[in-house]
Amino acid sequence: MNNINTILTIAFRDVIKFLRDRTRIIASLIFPILFVGVLGTSLQSSLGNASGKDLLTFTFLGVIAQTLFQSTASGIISLIEDRENDFSQEMFVSPTSRYSILLGKVLGESIVSFIQLIGVVIFGIIIGVKLTLASIVVLIPVGIFICLFGGAFGILILANLSSQRAANQIFPFIMLPQLFLAGVFAPVNNLPLPLMVLSRIAPLTYAVDLIRGMYYGGKIEGLDIINTPVTNIVIIAVLFALFLVIGTYLFVRNEKNR
Repeated sequence: MNNINTILTIAFRDVIKFLRDRTRIIASLIFPILFVGVLGTSLQSSLGNASGKDLLTFTFLGVIAQTLFQSTASGIISLIEDRENDFSQEMFVSPTSRYSILLGKVLGESIVSFIQLIGVVIFGIIIGVKLTLASIVVLIPVGIFICLFGGAFGILILANLSSQRAANQIFPFIMLPQLFLAGVFAPVNNLPLPLMVLSRIAPLTYAVDLIRGMYYGGKIEGLDIINTPVTNIVIIAVLFALFLVIGTYLFVRNEKNR
């Protein structure tokens, strides 16, 4: 019961912190909206209309997956800043289970990611993205799955960082290439072999491919989908387990050595 209370308290605290931080709210909405509004509409007008493909929706789905994955992962990594700067210092020296801290952080940042998602979805509908109630209902569990995947990835990165300065330098270096290798903005089916290998290594690739596959009903032909949804779910589940087990083990071990 104490662990459950800890998890819920940490999750609730993260949500409250987000809602009170206007700068973070604005920043978390600006970049997805710019990606969808500028890149999506540009690709649609320049290439989509000529090819007959809906590149606006294609880009929108990629940005949704990227937003959920990256937001949750970066939220987990913010534990470093919490440990150094605020009352979480007391939380880390208390007998609180480190597993509870991580689970609470994953839950809280997943909720924060979905709050951000609401604004992006509303904007997408306004500019003409083809979203129906049925498609939104289908994408909700997929979004939760991607948030958990991003959280596990964040734990793995967190476990190998020692300071906020290192996090600020390394995390963008890890995430930025994935924006292009994962096919957030453009198909990655016909990349040169070296980039193809890097694309398949990038975890974000499978999150982006999964959300598109579910939106298109699992159809692959002509829709620039890499794997079937079932294949992506299996891959993500395996990676999630590996990231979570290895990352949690390293994080708890490092915390005990402090």
